[in-house]
Amino acid sequence: MRKTGLVAGTVTTALGAVVLLLAAVFPAHAELRLDITRGKVEPMPIAIPSFAGNGGEESQTGGQLAQVISADLDRSGLFRPIDPKSFIQNVSTGEQPRFGDWRQINAQALVTGTVKGEGDGRFRVEFRLWDVGAEQQLAGYAYTTTRQNWRRIAHIIADEIYKRITGEDGYFDTRIVYIAESGPAQDRVKRLAIMDQDGANHQYLTDGRSLVLTPRFSPSAQEITYLSYAGKTPRVYLFNIDTGQQESIGDFPGMTFAPRFSPDGNRVILSKAENGATNIFVLDLRTRRLSRLTDGNSIDTTPSYSPDASKIVFNSDRGGSQQLYVMSGEGGAAKRISFGSGKYGTPVWSPRGDKIAFTKIEGGTFYIGVMNPDGSGERLLTQDFLVEGPTWAPNGRVLMYFRQGRTDKSGQGGAPRLVTVDLTGSNEREVKTPAAASDPAWSPLLR
Repeated sequence: MRKTGLVAGTVTTALGAVVLLLAAVFPAHAELRLDITRGKVEPMPIAIPSFAGNGGEESQTGGQLAQVISADLDRSGLFRPIDPKSFIQNVSTGEQPRFGDWRQINAQALVTGTVKGEGDGRFRVEFRLWDVGAEQQLAGYAYTTTRQNWRRIAHIIADEIYKRITGEDGYFDTRIVYIAESGPAQDRVKRLAIMDQDGANHQYLTDGRSLVLTPRFSPSAQEITYLSYAGKTPRVYLFNIDTGQQESIGDFPGMTFAPRFSPDGNRVILSKAENGATNIFVLDLRTRRLSRLTDGNSIDTTPSYSPDASKIVFNSDRGGSQQLYVMSGEGGAAKRISFGSGKYGTPVWSPRGDKIAFTKIEGGTFYIGVMNPDGSGERLLTQDFLVEGPTWAPNGRVLMYFRQGRTDKSGQGGAPRLVTVDLTGSNEREVKTPAAASDPAWSPLLR
C-alpha cells in the first residue's frame, strides 16, 4: 500500500494499494477519546452510513464497507453503531455532515466515505472520521485497491478509527489459524484452517488425513508452525501461507506440546519428553541446532517468550502441582509466579509485555485469566466446563480461546467453538466457524 499525505510525502508499503492522508476540513484539535485502561467502558455511539458511490458496483462496495466496519467496531464492545434507519441526513452523495442532524440521534462520532472506480479495475475508497460534538474531522484517508480487497480495506479503516479514538492500535486487519474438528469423538478429524479475525475468507490448509495440533503464527504472519502426526510420528512443520509450501523441521518423539516462535522468528521453543521427564528446548531455525533450556525430572511444558525474548513463562509440576514459572530467555533458574488455588497451564505472554494469560483448573471448572508477569493482579475473565488455549490479539487488549460444553447422555453437543473476550471479561463474542473449532492462534497485524 502506498501512503501519500496531502501535506506529507509518499511512503510505499506492502499492500499494493494507495493511501492518502486527507487534509482536515476543520482544525484538528478534537479530543474525542475512549479511555480503555479504566476497566469497563460505556460503548461510544457511532454513525457509519454506507459509503457513497455512483451506483452499481461502487454503491454495492460502499454498503459492504460500512457493514464490515460497523461489525468490527461493534465486536470490540467499545463502540455502538447506530441503526442506519435513524439517520436524518443522507450522506450517500459524499456531502459535508450537518452535525446538528447527527447530534439529534446522539452520535458522538461519524464516519463518512466514498467509493469511486479508477477505470483500471481498481477502486479508490475514501473515508473521514468526525467528532460530531466538536464539528471537527479527526482523521481521513484514501485507499486505492482491487475490488477483491475491499474487505481488507474495511478492516484497515476500522483499525484507524479504533486507534484514533482509543489511542491503542487496532486488531481487525488480522487472521486466525485454528484446528477445525469434525467426525465422531472417537475418530476425530482435525484440520489446519485459517480465516480473517471475523470468520470471513475461511480456508482449510490441510486435508485431515494426518492429525494436526496447536498451530502458531510467526511474527511476520506469513508462516505457521504446528505439530503433525503424519506417519504416526510427531513432527514440527513450518507452513508458508503465501506459497502453501510446508517443510518438516524435525522429528520429536515424545513431544507433548507444539512449538512457538521467538519474537524475532528465528527460533522455535518447544517441550520434549524423555525418560519420564519433559523439558523445554529451543530450536534455531537457521542451524537446526536444538538446545536444552531446562534440565530436571519434572514436567515443564507450554513455554512462551516475553515480547523482548528476555524471559520465558511456562508451566511445571516441579513444586508438586501444575503452576506457572518464569525464567531467563536463555534458561536457568525459574521463579514461580502463580500462587492461587487450582492448577495453572497454557501461559501466553501479552504482545504488550504487561500481562500473562493462562488457563486455570479448580474444582472441576476451567477458567481463562490474566496476571502481571510477577504473578500479581490475577483476574479470571471467563469460566465453563472447558475453556482453554488463550491467544492474544496483537494490541494486547483482547483474547481468543476455545469453549466446550458438556455432552448430553446421547453423546450430542459439547463441540468446541471459538470465543473472544476483552480484558474486562464483560465482552464475550463467539466467532462463527463452519465446523467445531479449537486451539486458535491470532496473527500480528498484517501490514
